[in-house]
Formats: sequence, C-alpha cells, structure tokens
Amino acid sequence: MRYPAAETAEKHAKILQQAARLFRQRGFSGVSVAEIMQATGLTHGPFYNHFSSKEALIKESFEQRADETLADFEQAAATPEGVLAYIENYLSTGHRDAPADGCLVAALGAEISREETVRPSLTRMVKTTLARYTSCFPWRTKKEHRGDAILISAAMLGAVILARAVDDEVLSREILQEVLAGIQAQAKLPEAPR
Repeated sequence: MRYPAAETAEKHAKILQQAARLFRQRGFSGVSVAEIMQATGLTHGPFYNHFSSKEALIKESFEQRADETLADFEQAAATPEGVLAYIENYLSTGHRDAPADGCLVAALGAEISREETVRPSLTRMVKTTLARYTSCFPWRTKKEHRGDAILISAAMLGAVILARAVDDEVLSREILQEVLAGIQAQAKLPEAPR
C-alpha cells in the first residue's frame, strides 16, 4: 500500500528528528534502527522505504541538524544581544544537562571523527560557522578575526564537553561561566550577569 507523499514526508521528517535526538543522547552506535523507529511510533519494517541503511540515516539526520544549527545562529546574529543570548544558551547548564536537545558536535564529537559519512557535513558546518562568527560577531577591533572565531568556537564546544564530563557541579558551572567571560572579553558583547 502506497501512502500519500505528504504523509511519507512527514514520517521521514519524524524519523530524522528522533534519530538526531537519540544519536545525541546515546551516540551513533548506542541506538538501533528498531529503537529509532519505535521512538517515532513506527515499526522497523518501513525504515528501508526511507533510508538505504543506518549510515544513510546518520548522514541525513546529521545534515538536517547541522542546517538547523546554522539557521539558529544566523537568526541570533542579527544583533549583539542575539549573539550574547545564543552564547549564553550554549554555555548554560540547561544545554549541558540536555545533550539530546543540544549541539550535535558537543554530543557526538568523538564519534564523528570515526564516522566517515558525517565528516563532510561536519566540515561544511564548521567552515560555515567560522565564516559566520567572523562576520557576525561584534568584534572589539578591526583585524582579521578567523583565528578568534576558531578560538571561540573551540572554547564553547570544549566547555560544554568538559562541563558534562566532570562530576563536580561547582566546577562544571565555573567552566561554563569562565568561557563565557572569556568570549565577552574577546568580542564586543554586553556583559552577562555572573
């Protein structure tokens, strides 16, 4: 039985959304196709009507989430306050505590390096992010800021990974707060309350 195209597209989108969420929560290898399909409310059988393999699902779900992340930053980058809100949200305990809903690179970084199908998408995302950080941040000086953008991007990512990894709540919060303060010192952003 063939389903209407709109219904098929809706199911496809739902599979991608649940897969991205579960991958960020448990890793690429920590989630089976059956679990992803169950999370969407579908049986395992229709999976192959949408994807040729789990690797194809990984690739497409990663690409979709990367595009969403870039669009979120683009929207935030309209004002210095928007950039600050974006950074504060990224370096928040809420983001730290909800990897399934957050940054896919912070959740999957180590696995991405071993997942050949995803690395081109990650590379595109990193290049685009750096270009946007370079052009959208309200920098304090007029110099070339690619190096600063790399430093800020790596600091934000590393802060979330480290804050998630330590078992000391005070230290975890301190990591997030100090990286935020460092970014504010580098870019012309309003001060966030400490």
